[in-house]
Amino acid sequence: MIKNLMISLAITAICSGIGNNAIAQTQDPLLFPKDNFSVETKTVKTSKGEKKVTYRSYMHIPYVANPVDKDYQSLNVSVPIKVDEVTVDATNAPILFAIGIGGYMSVNNMREGMGGMGGGNRGGGPGGPGGNSNISGNKDLALAAGYVVVTPGCRGRDNKAADGTYTGKAPAAIVDLKAAVRYIRHNKGILPGNVNWIVSTGVSAGGAMSALLGASGNSPVYGPYLKEIGAADTNDDIFGSCCFCPITDLEHADGAYEWMYGTSPTRSGAVDQELSKQLKELFVKYQTSLNLKGKDGFGTITADNYDKYLLKFYVVPSANKFLNGLTEEKRNEYLGNNKWITWKDNVASFNFADYVAHVGRMKGLPAFDDFDKKQPEPNEFGNKTTDSRHFTDYSLQHSTGDKNVKIDSELQTLVNQMNAMYFIGQNNAGCAKNWWLRQGSSDNHTSQTVMANLATSLENQNKNVNTFLYWDAGHGADQDAEEMIAWIGKVTGFRK
Repeated sequence: MIKNLMISLAITAICSGIGNNAIAQTQDPLLFPKDNFSVETKTVKTSKGEKKVTYRSYMHIPYVANPVDKDYQSLNVSVPIKVDEVTVDATNAPILFAIGIGGYMSVNNMREGMGGMGGGNRGGGPGGPGGNSNISGNKDLALAAGYVVVTPGCRGRDNKAADGTYTGKAPAAIVDLKAAVRYIRHNKGILPGNVNWIVSTGVSAGGAMSALLGASGNSPVYGPYLKEIGAADTNDDIFGSCCFCPITDLEHADGAYEWMYGTSPTRSGAVDQELSKQLKELFVKYQTSLNLKGKDGFGTITADNYDKYLLKFYVVPSANKFLNGLTEEKRNEYLGNNKWITWKDNVASFNFADYVAHVGRMKGLPAFDDFDKKQPEPNEFGNKTTDSRHFTDYSLQHSTGDKNVKIDSELQTLVNQMNAMYFIGQNNAGCAKNWWLRQGSSDNHTSQTVMANLATSLENQNKNVNTFLYWDAGHGADQDAEEMIAWIGKVTGFRK
């Protein structure tokens, strides 16, 4: 009888515990399920050798109370518990917020457990549009450093509802990412990691979204969208943003591309030079309006002197690092194949036109808001019932033949909501303090002025900006991933 009573009491206690957990989850649908994990191990390659990482894996956790599609509006969390059999306490560790977006496509992180972060319905994961293969490696290095890694899914331009309407056009992606950040902060002390040390990272369109997340922290303009999907009622600013080849400032990207590549032919020949000139003139006006001050007393950066600025502070330093890192034999071979470069006293020199010719033009005209709306960007700015829309006055006017037509105010608001430069220009108080910006010197997916404008605008507001070009590297390059992870440790002061 006593034995039966003890069993009865034990069952009651267990059921009571389950009931309390269920009640807590019902009361707070955004409570992190801290006890619902699997333990995984992986081997991470580093410059100091392989490291065995044991970590807790939390998969497919909805981060909003009213998801449009929970397959996308959910996140995965990895928490290191041992590195090379040494116990790790990640309670106060930095949180790497790894954005897997490519080409403004959706990210369905249910596929993460099946060989890497998956993309959306039309292949927007690693190897898809934009490319983001470095994200997986950076996540592993972060785990090996003792950081918590959060991988958010999100909607993208490809998402469709059962009734055929589009559910992931702008600004859905940034709204979802902000909701995921809010979820992390909402679960302070429950979800491991320091919520004040969230650092985002992304590549290409993902790099643009990382920049936007960093620049637009706590902006009220997203409030109605966040409320509609049931995001946590808390802040969404982040500590730092690491952006690789960020495809941002889309409304001015066509002009910037013509400023750099206007006279360079594509594989099928030169673009229309009259149209190229028109777009370049738009960039001239835009660059003047930014009133950016260059480094080391350079003065105001204009379209007329931007080539000199890029050479001095970005392109030549990249070439110098590359060439000084070669053996004399390899350097002489490289210089022999690139006679446009002069090498003297361990310093490279060349003119900007020869550098641009070396890179070459990739895209047609316009490079982003193309007249046929076949590029990813017009597709990103569609709406529920329209797949693609022109998002610049220039392309809309050219396509309609009406020189006076302008995009409507609703669309202009969306364009602003997708542009990191807009929020930096507004001197947004929630802008991240720390920035890591990288791009390949031979990346011809956008103008080099795009990342340089982003960096300079942040520097002008006294942000901590670490920026560099990888010499001869193309789109999506990441040649110093361990340095980025170490930089996060430095700016946060974290030691595992």
